[in-house]
Amino acid sequence: MRYIDEYRDGRLAKDIARQIATLADPARCYHFMEFCGGHTHAISRYGLEDLLPQNMQMIHGPGCPVCVLPIGRIDAAIALAMRPEITICTYGDLMRVPGSNGSSLLKARTAGADIRMVYSTLDALRIAEAEPDREVVFFAIGFETTTPPTALALRIAIAKELRNFSIFCNHVLTPAAIQNILESPDVRKLGTVKIDGFIGPAHVSTVIGTEPYEFFAEEFQKPVVVAGFEPLDVIQAILMLVRQVNDGRHEVENQYIRAVTTFGNEKAQTEIANFFELCESFEWRGLGEVPYGAVRLRPQYAEYDAEKRFSMVTPAVKDNPACECGAILRGVKKPADCKLFGTVCTPDTPMGSCMVSYEGACAAHWTYGRFREHAKASERGRAVA
Repeated sequence: MRYIDEYRDGRLAKDIARQIATLADPARCYHFMEFCGGHTHAISRYGLEDLLPQNMQMIHGPGCPVCVLPIGRIDAAIALAMRPEITICTYGDLMRVPGSNGSSLLKARTAGADIRMVYSTLDALRIAEAEPDREVVFFAIGFETTTPPTALALRIAIAKELRNFSIFCNHVLTPAAIQNILESPDVRKLGTVKIDGFIGPAHVSTVIGTEPYEFFAEEFQKPVVVAGFEPLDVIQAILMLVRQVNDGRHEVENQYIRAVTTFGNEKAQTEIANFFELCESFEWRGLGEVPYGAVRLRPQYAEYDAEKRFSMVTPAVKDNPACECGAILRGVKKPADCKLFGTVCTPDTPMGSCMVSYEGACAAHWTYGRFREHAKASERGRAVA
């Protein structure tokens, strides 16, 4: 199949891996963070880490918007859903994300709340049109990739004068999070996380382009290579990062030239700007408060803002102390480092968002069995000792 098989050629992957091994300086270690969960899954699914030299480490980043959504936002949505006049519409991967005290949207629906899974914002609009007596709230979530469809839904709702439709906005911004990671104590002071470069998001970059990454590539002297999600995309991006590190360069390069441009989708950006503005601060799970880390509806669209319309309150809720999702999202720990992973926390009984979301690092490690190799390596280490 054109554009699929070509990017999954094992022979080419091994050839690129040999180039990486040749270029890798044995006197140093390389630490690269893949920000996007799609890259994490490609690395796990195709065993790309097995092709890399031992002095090269991939670090899992925030992954996906479901993973970084704080518990308080889930609790706020559940509280709203329990109101008898409310219908909550959202994407399926949010349904099982744990809230506080073992709650979730799925369990709230079992308890009688009207919560419906939709495939697009247009599904939520159709429900609002078909059921004018219901207050339909779209639980909007996503990076820059899914923000334009939410803006489009708002445009259509206004045009059709749908007064029973509103949005609970949880659209977060990728560049702000990358900057937050680079400014975190884990990276700057404690040295817990060493990052030599980033594999930049793919789908996000089709919207925002590569230009937004240039500031922190220069400011923090960390190279960024935007890459697609296929295995050859990822391993070629690693090769490009190795070359930059060896040359002492810190530039933004675009491996994903078949889909990403310098300035991105300017029409989508305009649509976002028409309806949304920056939040001064927004909480990300694992990262804490991220300055300008999300968007909210502009004041002139307040009647479509569910938080204002229904006086929603987002409680401050701490993560489960036994769950290491926060540390995994920051790159401080790997999934197998969590005591819950693979025991009480599995895809059937997730304890944290990293196991619920398909793009979560824990889900990737579980699905493709990478944790079993981690356990074998630990056993070999103990035997040698």
